[in-house]
Amino acid sequence: MDYKLNKDEKLCSRTAVNRLFGEGKSLMAFPLRAAYRLREPGDHPVQFLISIPKKRIRKAVGRVTLRRRTREAYRLNRRELLVPTLERQGWGVDIAFVYLDSSLAPFSVINEKMVSLLTRIAQAAEHQPPVKEGTDHEND
Repeated sequence: MDYKLNKDEKLCSRTAVNRLFGEGKSLMAFPLRAAYRLREPGDHPVQFLISIPKKRIRKAVGRVTLRRRTREAYRLNRRELLVPTLERQGWGVDIAFVYLDSSLAPFSVINEKMVSLLTRIAQAAEHQPPVKEGTDHEND
């Protein structure tokens, strides 16, 4: 099983981020919120970003720690919980993870909530009709 997290799996496009927050759906599993948007599959079935607001975690050390914990929880769980469903259904997904608490959560809590969020996103993709060649999903 490949657990690498490549740079091109990060969601960097300003257009894609705006579309994600404008058109996407949201799920909560405190202390994380996930905004996601199903899309046509590209080079990678999943692209993600992590946001730890400075308003909640004032010190940069804390933000970096939480970003690392969140990224690690995502990296360890995406291959088992999310990617197989997306590939089977023919979807891609953009995801933004936003940290909501004002205190640092331990990795065990973040991992548990990440599993919950990824499972629920996979269930949402499961309930969408599979992608058919040549169709436009912008109106879905």
